Amino acid sequence: MSHDTQLLCCALAAIVGIIVLIGRFNMNSILALAIAALGMGLVAGMNPAVIAKSFETGVGSVLGFVAGVIGLGAMLGKMLAESGGAEVVAGRIAKVFGPARADWAILCAALSIGAAVFFPVGFMLLLPIVFAISRTNNIPLMKLGIPLVAGLSAMHACVPPHPGPMIVIDQLKAHAGMTILYSLLVAIPMAIVAGPLFGHWILKRVRFDEPTAEATAQAKESPSNPPGFEITLATIFLPIVLMLVAGWADVKLEKTSPLRQWCDFFGGPLVSMLIAVLVSFYTFGTARGMTRRDILKHSNDCLGPLAATLLVVGAGGGFNQVLKDCGVAASIVRFAESAKLPPLVLGWMVAALIRTAVGSSTVAITTALGIVGPLAIAQGGVKLELLTVAMGAGSLFFSHVNDGGFWIVKDFFGISVAQTFKTWSVATVLASVVGLVLTLILQAVV
Repeated sequence: MSHDTQLLCCALAAIVGIIVLIGRFNMNSILALAIAALGMGLVAGMNPAVIAKSFETGVGSVLGFVAGVIGLGAMLGKMLAESGGAEVVAGRIAKVFGPARADWAILCAALSIGAAVFFPVGFMLLLPIVFAISRTNNIPLMKLGIPLVAGLSAMHACVPPHPGPMIVIDQLKAHAGMTILYSLLVAIPMAIVAGPLFGHWILKRVRFDEPTAEATAQAKESPSNPPGFEITLATIFLPIVLMLVAGWADVKLEKTSPLRQWCDFFGGPLVSMLIAVLVSFYTFGTARGMTRRDILKHSNDCLGPLAATLLVVGAGGGFNQVLKDCGVAASIVRFAESAKLPPLVLGWMVAALIRTAVGSSTVAITTALGIVGPLAIAQGGVKLELLTVAMGAGSLFFSHVNDGGFWIVKDFFGISVAQTFKTWSVATVLASVVGLVLTLILQAVV
């Protein structure tokens, strides 16, 4: 057995070890990733002191960039929630579309809100609105529920500034603005296919009971002075617009252009998110009657729950760094080059397999990054922005019982495990496959 084959077998064993530790022994993902990384380094023959340093370096390199973006995104989402802006956006969109197209209205609301908040946050923001529209217009709940989760999950998996895509952008040095453009071109059709189109088809084949009283008890009192529709959308999409402008400047302007330099400054992920949060303190805060103490409380309260997410992100970065330093990344590059696997397909496939195995899209995309990233860089000619989108689409593949999102959908919609498989799980598979196909099409035309 060649040295490369031995290293690849060790890497496969480490990934299987992560799966077993999480799935069979219910171990925390952070601990599983750390144990697998240290074990991988030892088996590969690395110096024990170097293994620990490698893991620490990987954790720090990822969190040094991503932690700030995630924290700022959480603050923006919290201000959006507390101000009532989510209800304003959803209500206006529902009014424009009308009851007959309420599923498309919820999809648009999910895509809009999902641009700024994590999947669970967006779900809880829009769930009361879904129940209200369903009850008021006598619309089957799942006709609205499927577009809701499809829109939120597609944005969370593929579109910056969500954690998974941002990790890849940072590590591969992909362009944030161009990644946003490509990801929107892919994520919106993903959500359409997995949302209203799939929902219309599945509702004819699966019977759903009415949700229980506990499941529908999500309504909350709306703020008395919510922001307007236009100002809410402007605040939510401000960081995305700034990053897109930076992408335009990098394509159209010379590197020495002062305008391009300023566009790159304001369009950087961290600066653009900081600007959006500061703007939200006014548009969602003081303009709504909040005091400075209220804003401080909201911006502090949203940070505590991020600890687990950040530690998983960091542990995934540490695992990837060990893979690189022990030579696995280089071995994978040589193996993939001989197998002639396209990097986009390989990235999507690895992310999809890890997602199915461990249930975490963050673990899936960070693991795929460590394996496929070196290959893409070594081969050259691969658009790193499209690779980011492909791995994001793969990280959405087949949510089931090992994924927290599966249980969120089941419990809050009051449906059975079997019904959740037939709706949510199938929708994630559809969205992921559509994402891969569209990414490959984009690669052929751009």
